[in-house]
Amino acid sequence: MHPLPSFRRLVALAAFLLAAPAFATQPHAPAPDFTLGTLQGPNLRLQEQRGNVVLVNFWATWCGPCREEMPHLNRLYDKYRASGFTVLAVSIDDDPAKAASMASKLGLNFPVLFDAEKKVSRQYDLKAMPYTVIVDRDGRVRHLHHGYRSGVENTYDQQIRALLKE
Repeated sequence: MHPLPSFRRLVALAAFLLAAPAFATQPHAPAPDFTLGTLQGPNLRLQEQRGNVVLVNFWATWCGPCREEMPHLNRLYDKYRASGFTVLAVSIDDDPAKAASMASKLGLNFPVLFDAEKKVSRQYDLKAMPYTVIVDRDGRVRHLHHGYRSGVENTYDQQIRALLKE
């Protein structure tokens, strides 16, 4: 059983969401570019992933559904990475060390990025956790998924496979 987020975290998330921009990431629009530091060390820029299908997943260590979803994302990454697919897990945790520890515990193979200042999360108009954006090889948003429910990984699989064939 996962502990519920503290009241302070809920208030902070609510304040963050209220400060989000008025626009929303839209399918077929260019994915907002960003550069973030990674668990592996160097910065990673979304635009440098052009030519790949990219699943950008916003998550946090205190989000139970996020932790539940990660092993599924790991399997998708392992299944399709040789075909031009990657996962970018963007942690919105205030403390990157917590995200690094959780990523290690979960055995994540894909890049883990840190958005402690929430700038990228605001660019993407984060409204639910986890929040998943699937970007095509041309850098356009193709699919948006708010929250996690068991079985959505099958939808991700179908969407990724279709984009890899384009």
